[in-house]
Amino acid sequence: MSRPEHIAPPELFYGETEAKKYTGNSRIAAIQAEMTMRAVELLNLEDEGPYYLLDIGCGSGLSGEVLEEDGHIWVGLDIAPSMLEIAAGKDVEGDLFLQDIGQGVGFRPGTFDGAISVSVIQWLCNADKSENRPRYRLQRFFSTLFMSLQRGARAVFQFYPENDAQVEMIMGTAMKCGFTGGLVVDYPNSKKARKFYLCLFAGQAAGGQKQELPQGLDGEEAANSVAYTETRIHNRARGKKSRRPVKDTDWILRKKELARKRGDKDVPRDSKYTGRKRKPRF
Repeated sequence: MSRPEHIAPPELFYGETEAKKYTGNSRIAAIQAEMTMRAVELLNLEDEGPYYLLDIGCGSGLSGEVLEEDGHIWVGLDIAPSMLEIAAGKDVEGDLFLQDIGQGVGFRPGTFDGAISVSVIQWLCNADKSENRPRYRLQRFFSTLFMSLQRGARAVFQFYPENDAQVEMIMGTAMKCGFTGGLVVDYPNSKKARKFYLCLFAGQAAGGQKQELPQGLDGEEAANSVAYTETRIHNRARGKKSRRPVKDTDWILRKKELARKRGDKDVPRDSKYTGRKRKPRF
């Protein structure tokens, strides 16, 4: 079966029909949720947050919904208008942007606490247009992404490499742009379950410990992780969330502060009642 990136550019492949089909497929949604949870785990966030995360190739918001369940604030980028229309129609809480990541990501330095991407990065390796040079597009993407992350933050990409040469091109370009890290392979002995995650480190935080590349899942550890993930997916299908989103006063204040740092001019002022607790009604 032909790979999607060999059929048409992503903005054309994921037209209205394909976007609806992709989003409405329960099996795809479950797999996407599983890979998103694993990507967040590989970000190695120190506590519950909330954190300000970038979802690269956010599509119809399937990964964003997982981030929301974990209480994080997120921004999504995608090149397919039809996918973003579905995400907007679901009223997801993340900010959505139509963007070709091969032209770079235009955010201020140090904006994000981390970035995730599911099944996207391999699209940059396909020269679907005469002006699209894969190495240049990868270089433009990784160099601007590196700048947009806080020092010590991680970016995790789940992807489907076509061959070893593609892996070397992606990793080599990322390293030239300042990233360190490497490839994490889950279930390496299973052709069906094997998953590739490019885990990148954007430098090292001041006074922080040297970052080490996580180990891939296998054996008993993999079984425990799968059981936990399946429980979360089952709860999502039943409308139950594994953890209440962090949307208290601190969450609101942090979101306002992040908006101010981005240069937003229409951020509401903090209320004089911020931080006050309501008295119980008897």
